[in-house]
Amino acid sequence: MKNLISASLEESRQALDSLLGSDEKLSAIEAAARVLIDALENGHAIYSCGNGGSMSDAMHFAEELTGRFRDNRGGLAATAISDPGHLSCVANDFGYEYVFSRYIEARAKPGDVVLAISTSGSSKNVIQAARVALENNVSVISLTGKPGPPLGALATVDVHTAETRYADRIQELHIKVIHILIEMIERSFFPENYTA
Repeated sequence: MKNLISASLEESRQALDSLLGSDEKLSAIEAAARVLIDALENGHAIYSCGNGGSMSDAMHFAEELTGRFRDNRGGLAATAISDPGHLSCVANDFGYEYVFSRYIEARAKPGDVVLAISTSGSSKNVIQAARVALENNVSVISLTGKPGPPLGALATVDVHTAETRYADRIQELHIKVIHILIEMIERSFFPENYTA
């Protein structure tokens, strides 16, 4: 069993090394951070969405901004589209494809940002959210796996993290990217919380 554990960790390390060694991917993360920071600096809000594990990541992203990441500081305007009442209502009345886009249509304002998370980059409801966001002058940051998915093609900035056949490796990198984005935002607004 230890061999399997070691092999799993090694595979994870290789995926991280691939991300770390790609200037293109690091530049995309930097560009995404800049879009998020610019929106917050100008009084706008951030929304996040995804399915399954990606919804958990979307919720984690938002709560770290409204709550805290490392040290105490003021809250930042972020909302994960995860309300069960909204999701079940829209899924029932319109179809699951519209659960995120209807929320964006109802809440998001021009200048806001949507963090759209999909390991495959082809989730229909996340793609629909991106379309509606762009139609309403809301920027879209997509967090995907392989390069070139439909979601990435719509995004203002596409951060694609790994070329692997399994979603769990992609999700491992997604949470690292999410933590980096949060840290970059915090460093911009609360530099006193960081000494290095």
